[in-house]
Amino acid sequence: MSQDSEVELALVRKHFGDAVAVDGISVKIEAESYCCLLGPSGCGKTTTLRMIAGHEFATSGDILIGGQEVSHLAPAKRPTAMMFQNYALFPHLTCAENVAFSLRMARVKKPERLAKAHDLLSMVEMETLADRLPSQLSGGQQQRVALARALITSPSVLLLDEPLSALDPFLRIRMRSELKRWQQRLGISFIHVTHSQDEALALADNIIVMNQGLIEQEGTPFEVFRAPATAFVARFIGGHNVLPVFRNADGSGDGPGGLRVALPAESASGAELACSVRCDRVQVAKAAVASATLVEGDARLEAQLTQIEYQGTHFKLRFGGGAPDDFEAWLNERDFAESGLSEGDAVIASWAASDIHWLCGGAA
Repeated sequence: MSQDSEVELALVRKHFGDAVAVDGISVKIEAESYCCLLGPSGCGKTTTLRMIAGHEFATSGDILIGGQEVSHLAPAKRPTAMMFQNYALFPHLTCAENVAFSLRMARVKKPERLAKAHDLLSMVEMETLADRLPSQLSGGQQQRVALARALITSPSVLLLDEPLSALDPFLRIRMRSELKRWQQRLGISFIHVTHSQDEALALADNIIVMNQGLIEQEGTPFEVFRAPATAFVARFIGGHNVLPVFRNADGSGDGPGGLRVALPAESASGAELACSVRCDRVQVAKAAVASATLVEGDARLEAQLTQIEYQGTHFKLRFGGGAPDDFEAWLNERDFAESGLSEGDAVIASWAASDIHWLCGGAA
């Protein structure tokens, strides 16, 4: 594996006046990998991407690409290319001319630059539309042209700032699979900013979850979804319930809705802990019949079923009556049909002790 596209950030910080956008983050992005920076608006992910590109300079810290320190270099001097959210195509230039534009600025002769532009348009299956203007293209076609334009300088790292956000849901799913295919074909690193959990899980070899200028967790999609590090990650990645738990003097744990759970041995008496359980691991039964189905050692929570939503692949159940406001259970069609549940029922939600995942910090 070539190391030319390895990206490393060492204690990188960015201030805008008194505001701290990125607060001393350190991370290494492996060469030839697809990495997603994931987080809500304002978490620092786009600022981080722009610092790697050179469109923002870090207040402090080091940025290395392929082992070379690049923090002091202008964007054109870095082995990166950036694909912007709005694609930024020149409306008066054809597809081929848009793709070839950076080579034009570098004074590459017209036949040579257009030949390379046509090669890249062919790669993204746009060669038959090379003479069209951007206004004559669909959103997905414009994205392909923007990708070809970003690749014409043969970068080691391609930076993508929410490249799918302007597309309709059907096209977004199609284009994300094509982005992954192109990354694997090109053999360079892609660093992709998104606030979409589904997008990050589908695309990334590695996900970096950011919050308030810091990295909350880094890992594979499997690791981040199966074992969120904090309450923030569990909530943001989706599909998890976060529950506050207090340790009693006798070593047992109490939570909302009469929740009783076994606690990790290292927790301190009186301390507030937090655990998560996946929504699809929660079973729900009417309180009157739940005792017959519960297994010894199961965690259980008493609640009232307040809302049932059909989601196609499953039913989403929400609760009141002692359960946290955002507590959910996802039942497949067969389990829901057999449960006989309806809104207003007094219920017991339960899950196996092995499905409890303990989080760092509290539930806030």
